[in-house]
Amino acid sequence: MAIAYRKQVDGDTEFALWRIEEKAEDLYKQLQLDKHEKAYVERLSLGKRHLHWLGVRVLLRTMLNTSEYIDCKVDEHGKPYLVDLPYHISLSHSFDYAAVMMSKSRPVGIDIELIKEKVERIAPKFMRPEEMSFINGYNRIDHLYACWCAKEAVYKCFGQKEVSFADNISLEPFNFVTEGKVNARLDKGGVSRGYQVDYLQYEDYMIGYVKG
Repeated sequence: MAIAYRKQVDGDTEFALWRIEEKAEDLYKQLQLDKHEKAYVERLSLGKRHLHWLGVRVLLRTMLNTSEYIDCKVDEHGKPYLVDLPYHISLSHSFDYAAVMMSKSRPVGIDIELIKEKVERIAPKFMRPEEMSFINGYNRIDHLYACWCAKEAVYKCFGQKEVSFADNISLEPFNFVTEGKVNARLDKGGVSRGYQVDYLQYEDYMIGYVKG
């Protein structure tokens, strides 16, 4: 399977989606891995987690258009980075899709989620009461997922642990459309930073993405 969707965000920033239809062994054959990565893959149980790890890296390789080894590590906060290439990256996956966002100039964050009714139950864990008040009743589930993906994208872009979606990331009121923007603010310790997050409904999935 090739890239299912690709979007140029600006001159040096883009993201893409890969629909994972391959078997694990077919994805594995498309990668170059070092011994630590091979050992990690072998420890993963077969299933979606295994396919997600492989699918994200096949997509990364495809976007970079290289057959060379890609040294992709994670820092102490769990944020992925490329050791030898001049790109900021963010990775995400959900059910049948892998997502990668990259930029040469600024940190990025992306999140993809399959839209499911369960978000209604967990909304109080990531939404403030004043944010719940602007949720559209007609598109309530989609609207909540746009909020979740926006906050997750900001969290990934910020790139540090111990950030509360409810306490540290706030969203300004916005009306839900299938492709739109939402203004967000992260306040934690001495940091206060504003973000404009884009979101997009793609098939039965919601995507949030942001450039720092």
